[in-house]
Amino acid sequence: MITLFEHAGGLQGLRRFIDVFYTSVLADPLLHPLFGQGRPDHVTHLTAFTAETFGGPADFTADMGGFPHIIAVHRGLKITEEQRRRFVELYMTAADTAGLPADAPFREALRSHVEFGSRVALQNSHAETDEALHPLREVPHWTWPE
Repeated sequence: MITLFEHAGGLQGLRRFIDVFYTSVLADPLLHPLFGQGRPDHVTHLTAFTAETFGGPADFTADMGGFPHIIAVHRGLKITEEQRRRFVELYMTAADTAGLPADAPFREALRSHVEFGSRVALQNSHAETDEALHPLREVPHWTWPE
């Protein structure tokens, strides 16, 4: 069965998607406080993370700090539920703008991926101790909905 990574157009398709998404996040007044002016490597990192999550190469874990890096960048951000919901909204809108496949199973997988990930980030952004972190400690692997 084809992976979500392949269905999304591989690295090229995901890079286009994440670039559109990141541009929208940086321009959004509600999310701007979390991202500031942005980081030059963020699109590359988020593309690699998404690719690995969707069944592509494991470059994020091998070369970019893996999940411990994600935990570190979210700690202390104090993400609000409103910001989390806006993040999800912009993510799904970027999928349309970037021309990702629009079939229902793929979009369901995409939405469940960003909903789950944004909830993990929300929890980790408020964690004042390691015990308060979400228990996830490695890049999750997403598959097609059943």
